[in-house]
Amino acid sequence: MPGEQNSAVGEQAPASAGKTARKRAKATKKASGPESRLALVRRARRINRELAEVYPYAHPELDFRSPFELLVATVLSAQTTDLRVNQTTPALFARYPTPEDLAAAVPEELEEIIRPTGFFRAKARSLIGLSTALRDRFGGEVPGRLEDLVTLPGVGRKTANVVLGNAFGVPGITVDTHFGRLVRRWKWTDEEDPEKVEAVVCDLFPKADWTMLSHRVIFHGRRICHARRPACGACPIAPLCPAYGEGETDPEKAKKLLKYEMGGYPGQRLAPPPDFPGRPAAPLGTGDADEAREAV
Repeated sequence: MPGEQNSAVGEQAPASAGKTARKRAKATKKASGPESRLALVRRARRINRELAEVYPYAHPELDFRSPFELLVATVLSAQTTDLRVNQTTPALFARYPTPEDLAAAVPEELEEIIRPTGFFRAKARSLIGLSTALRDRFGGEVPGRLEDLVTLPGVGRKTANVVLGNAFGVPGITVDTHFGRLVRRWKWTDEEDPEKVEAVVCDLFPKADWTMLSHRVIFHGRRICHARRPACGACPIAPLCPAYGEGETDPEKAKKLLKYEMGGYPGQRLAPPPDFPGRPAAPLGTGDADEAREAV
């Protein structure tokens, strides 16, 4: 399978593979009645295994060097792309490297730095508030418990799970926009509320899988299974997907819909992990064309 994953990055999938996937997916749809609990668990876990082979390098797509930087970057990521956050945080952390520094920030100066991420006034209030709480209640350190993290201004369960899973190694499900729509598309759940989605998906997988499952599903949503035009004909889990056919099924046309490293474009991180197969993103002001093409 690793060889198959490499071929998905920059090489054209054979048309016969697309036809096979279409036939298998249609056969699955015809044969499927109400799915039993056991069948759902098996299908969900098989999807996770398939995604693990396609995205062995899946990772959080925010640049960070510490739990504090990840916390701040995740708060900034609301209603914008991780790419835009990554292009903004170098200047932010150069100016405010610690919670103490950020707690003492002049709001107008902070707002100007984070303006590219949108909603900059509300985000500035949250950053100053959470940094003040870290300084005054947690000794300037990011706490490693969910019940403490969610008491910080601007921090909900999604942000807390991102920080716990990627900075502290505590398993958690990150229910962002991509994760929610994909698990509903795959019929793992019909729930819309993120906390209910989290509870349902947690119950389908061993706890040890939660963090990496989140990365894989989000990677897949950004690269192949898009909201408006999913690239069904290029999807490695098409035979397992109840929604196969909602997007482009022709392999050649579907390949043109692939994003980031799958489509031969830069990723979202300026400083990606060493094993990332794609190109790093450009700094703020130098990669606008690529950013516009890749934004989801």
